[in-house]
Amino acid sequence: MTSTETPLNSAAATADRRRWIALAIVMTAAFMDLVDVTIVNIAIPSIQRDAGASFGQIQWITAGYALAFAAGLITGGRLGDIHGRKRLFLIGIGGFTLASALCGFAVNPEMLVASRILQGGMAALMVPQVLSIVHATFPAHERGKVFGLFGAVVGLGAVSGPLLGALLTEWNLFGLEWRPIFLINLPVGIAGLILGRRYITESKAPRALKLDLVGVALVTLGLLMLLYPLTRGRELGWPMWGYVSMGGALVVFAALVAYERRKTARDGSPLVELSLFKVKSFAAGIAVQTVFGIALGIFFLVWTFYMQIGLGWGELRAGLTGVPFSIAVSMAAGLSVQKLTPRFGRKVLQAGALLMALGVLIYIWESERYGLSIAPWQMALPLVVMGVGMGLIVAPLTDAILSEVPREHSGSASGLISTVQQMGNALGLGLVSVVFFGTMSDHLPRAEVGAAFVDAFQNALIWVAAVMAAIFLLMFALPKRPAQHVEGGEPTPTAAADKEPELVG
Repeated sequence: MTSTETPLNSAAATADRRRWIALAIVMTAAFMDLVDVTIVNIAIPSIQRDAGASFGQIQWITAGYALAFAAGLITGGRLGDIHGRKRLFLIGIGGFTLASALCGFAVNPEMLVASRILQGGMAALMVPQVLSIVHATFPAHERGKVFGLFGAVVGLGAVSGPLLGALLTEWNLFGLEWRPIFLINLPVGIAGLILGRRYITESKAPRALKLDLVGVALVTLGLLMLLYPLTRGRELGWPMWGYVSMGGALVVFAALVAYERRKTARDGSPLVELSLFKVKSFAAGIAVQTVFGIALGIFFLVWTFYMQIGLGWGELRAGLTGVPFSIAVSMAAGLSVQKLTPRFGRKVLQAGALLMALGVLIYIWESERYGLSIAPWQMALPLVVMGVGMGLIVAPLTDAILSEVPREHSGSASGLISTVQQMGNALGLGLVSVVFFGTMSDHLPRAEVGAAFVDAFQNALIWVAAVMAAIFLLMFALPKRPAQHVEGGEPTPTAAADKEPELVG
């Protein structure tokens, strides 16, 4: 020990190092989930050939994960508040790893579908703890930097899934065909489980809470009634029961709100903390997050159709085309929360919405100009502009939503953030059948498929641009400045009080 290093300083340095290692662990888990959501899409033809899956089973391989994930997020977040975020994170990542192994070694399509549903359920336990652990471990004045890293992870995960899926499927490692897209999670998950036990500090709500089982049932039922028809509607021909189910979901959500109010008054342990919506930054941010999810749900799916079916590109070429977008998101996310948002506040997020809209308009123009002969390098400009715009939004938005949330409700709030994003994505996917497939005939001659997909892509992007304009307007409801910053860079009293998280163990 040097003469300038006291035992207290050494202990503080060790604690600081431990929390940054813990951050790397939870960020890796978040990346694993983001990749897993998209990695399957690119490998669907290989799964269909090798496993002999029917079209309906293929739909459930993708939809089963999404439904289980969305339905369990709020409950997973609340369980972390009650039983400990570290404990739930470790259960989630362990279960996710086991489910990934079951997917990779599935002997038939039925086993693969069941394993994917289990994987989505385990992700719902794991993912809400990521933001909760960050919220409880890092003081308010450091969270901007942390959420910048989180935004970079989101950007990488957005397009790394298709690229990684394309590479693993094309390489056909050990003759395993599509199976490595799931098995790659095993070493990552095992490492996360071992390191997480050592480096993540346990945290939970400072007062005893009980799990609201009626709330769990109502949330799960309402989300399934809303998301299942949206997920399967187009394939089933938009049956009447689907509209009835979605309308009924609104009734279930109204019943949930009424019950949660009574539950709060009775014992103070509701599943959904309705008082969070009285926090202006949280309520406005949740609205922006939902609509933003719609835009992303539309764009990424129609973009895949456009490149692989419309332009006839292979998986690897389509995957590599997204690299400039990923790099732009990652770089802009880090810059936005560390340098720009503390100085310019919500104007940074609004600039991001306008840049995304501009990138979409450039893409429409290029698609019209170059038609079926468009090259990946020509797509780089609109993708970079869109990527910078997305990077300016994703990290500061999460920070803005959570900035004024009490520590004891960080799990519930994190679950709500992820849930509304999933709901937005599902709504966007549902709209794809209208704004994309709704513009073309069901029975096209082969020679006309490419041109029809190009036209449908342009039409869908017009909708995406309109949604981004709506997001720009919604952002006026966000606070002008982040709650943890005031002029001169000193934290507010609220932020200062938030510096000592409720840690246990």
